[in-house]
Amino acid sequence: MIKALIGKKIGMTQVFNQEGMIVPVTVIKAGPCTVVRKKIKQTDGYNAVQVGFGEVKSFRLKKPVLGQFTKSGISPLKILKEFRSSESDDLKVGDIMDVSMFNDVKSVSISGVTKGKGFQGVVKRWGFAGGKDTHGSRFHRAPGSIGQSSFPSKVFKGMKMAGHMGTDKCTVLNLKVVKVDLDENLLYVKGAVPGANNGIIYVYAADKSGRKLNK
Repeated sequence: MIKALIGKKIGMTQVFNQEGMIVPVTVIKAGPCTVVRKKIKQTDGYNAVQVGFGEVKSFRLKKPVLGQFTKSGISPLKILKEFRSSESDDLKVGDIMDVSMFNDVKSVSISGVTKGKGFQGVVKRWGFAGGKDTHGSRFHRAPGSIGQSSFPSKVFKGMKMAGHMGTDKCTVLNLKVVKVDLDENLLYVKGAVPGANNGIIYVYAADKSGRKLNK
């Protein structure tokens, strides 16, 4: 059985555990997701299910995407995501996947897109120490040398320099599941997850190493 869902980051709060200690948690609207398409090894070369999340008006989707929903007889959904599955998986087109699948899960791995920070210098982007602030120094937040002069007379690829920061795909492993709210389809996990509030994230059941258990 697949144990993975598309969700939306609601925000952070705090709850009390059984020992009376405050635990910082992120609240996630996990599902419900609808199975839009099922792929099998005999016809597609591998086993997977395509699921959708979030209602959307049909005119906001491109025709090739809208055609997938028309073919399956399902109302248009905003986000589509494919999860690998096993041959023994009994999910069918039209089935609903909700947060109840995480009832017996102790930890999850979550993927998302980090917050965009725009153009940033090397101190914020890469954690450079910078130079002295006083004693006649004019080298405060500058990057320093980026190469040599006569040889090789170029800047090597991958040099840490100023540039666009953020909007990168990021996966946080082994976040502890604190609470599962079946009535509101909410998942409470300990710690922070990538992205801004209301951002789309992908939640996978994980083992102790953080490896995804979505097969």
